[in-house]
Amino acid sequence: MIQYVDLTSPTMKVSFEFVHLQIIFLTLFVVIYSFLMFSTHRLTKLLKTIILRSHQNPIQNSNTSTGNMASSIEHRTINVNGINMHVAIKGPENAPVILFIHGFPQLWYSWRHQIEALSSLGYRAVAPDLRGYGDTDAPAEVSSYTVLHVVGDLIGLLDVVAPNKESVFVVGHDWGALMAWHLSLFRPDRVKAFVALSVLFNPRNPSRKVISTLKAVYGDDYYMIRFQEPGEIEAEFAEMGTERVLMECLSYRTPAPLFLPKGQGFNGKSLDTPIVLPTWLSEEDVKYYTSKFEQKGFAGGLNYYRNLDRNWELTAPWTGAQVKVPVKFIVGDQDLTYNSLGAKDYIAKGGLKRDVPLLEDVVVMEGVGHFINEEKADEISKHIYDFFQKF
Repeated sequence: MIQYVDLTSPTMKVSFEFVHLQIIFLTLFVVIYSFLMFSTHRLTKLLKTIILRSHQNPIQNSNTSTGNMASSIEHRTINVNGINMHVAIKGPENAPVILFIHGFPQLWYSWRHQIEALSSLGYRAVAPDLRGYGDTDAPAEVSSYTVLHVVGDLIGLLDVVAPNKESVFVVGHDWGALMAWHLSLFRPDRVKAFVALSVLFNPRNPSRKVISTLKAVYGDDYYMIRFQEPGEIEAEFAEMGTERVLMECLSYRTPAPLFLPKGQGFNGKSLDTPIVLPTWLSEEDVKYYTSKFEQKGFAGGLNYYRNLDRNWELTAPWTGAQVKVPVKFIVGDQDLTYNSLGAKDYIAKGGLKRDVPLLEDVVVMEGVGHFINEEKADEISKHIYDFFQKF
C-alpha cells in the first residue's frame, strides 16, 4: 500500500527547513575539510622538498666525534661461510643496501662516518670486520685468506642482509677494494654499482707471479715482501708496540712505495721519532683500533698479503675477464698506491677503462693520502651518494 503525505502542512515545512540547514552545514564541512587536506598536502610536499634538498649534501663535520656515532650503530654476529662475522649495521631494513669493505690495518670502524651519512640518506649501511680482523673469526691457516674465501664470506653476508639474491651497492678501500673488485668480477649479479677507493683493479698477468715481480722491482725491503714470512713481521710489530704500528700506518702519507727495513720504522725512520696524528684521526680512534688489534693481532690481516701468489693461481680461469659493473674510482694524489705499481699509467693510457668497460668516473683528490674515507669523510660520502643515486 502506498501512503501519500501532505507536503504543504506546517510540520513538513519545518522538516524541510531543518534538512536544508543540514545540507548547508554538510556542504560547509566538506569545503573546509577539502581546503585543509589540500593545504596539508601542499605542506607535506614542501617538507619533502626541503628534506630532499638537505640530502644533496651529506652530514657535515662528521669527523668531530665518534663516541656517540659508534654507539648508535647496531652490531651483529652472522655465521657466513663457516666463520662468525661481526657486522656493523645502520639504516632502514627495507632500504637499499651499501656494503662497506675495509682494508689493512683497519676495521668496520673506518667506515663510521659513511655509515652515519649514508644511513641518514635512506640507505642501509652494512660494514663487516673481514675474516682475521676485529670481532670476526680468524682461522689459523695462512691458506684460509684467499680471495675466494673472502668473497665467499661476503656472498654469505649478502644472503643474510640482502635476501632473494638482491644486488647491492658496494664500497671498498685498500684490501677491501681489491676484494670488492673480485666480488664484482666473480658475482656481478650481486653488485649494483661499486665505488673503489685507493686500489685499482689488478688484471691477472698469466706470465708473472705477483711476489717475484714485486721483489724484482722493489727489493727485499718492500713492505709486501717483508710481510711474506709468517711470524717474522708480527714479532717486529710486537717490539714496536701495537699502538705505534697503527699510528705509523694510519699517519703515513708519503707518495711513494713503502719500505720496512729490519729493525727500523717505516721507510727507515727511527723508532724514536715522534708521530703527530693527522687532524682526521683522534686519540679515541687510535685507542679503538689498538684495543681490537691487541686482542686479535696482525696475523689475520697480514695473511691477505701472504696469499698474493695463491690468488694468482686460483684466479687463472678469469685471465682476461672484464669487470662489468658500473664503477667510480677515487684516489688521493698523495696515496702510495697511486704513486707506485704503474697506477698512473694504467689509468692514463686506458688500461682501467679497457678492463672495466662500465667505468664512469675517476676522481683524483689533491693533497689527500691513502686513508681517504677517513681523511675526507664528508667528500667521500657525497661522492658515494651522488654516484649511487644514478641507479
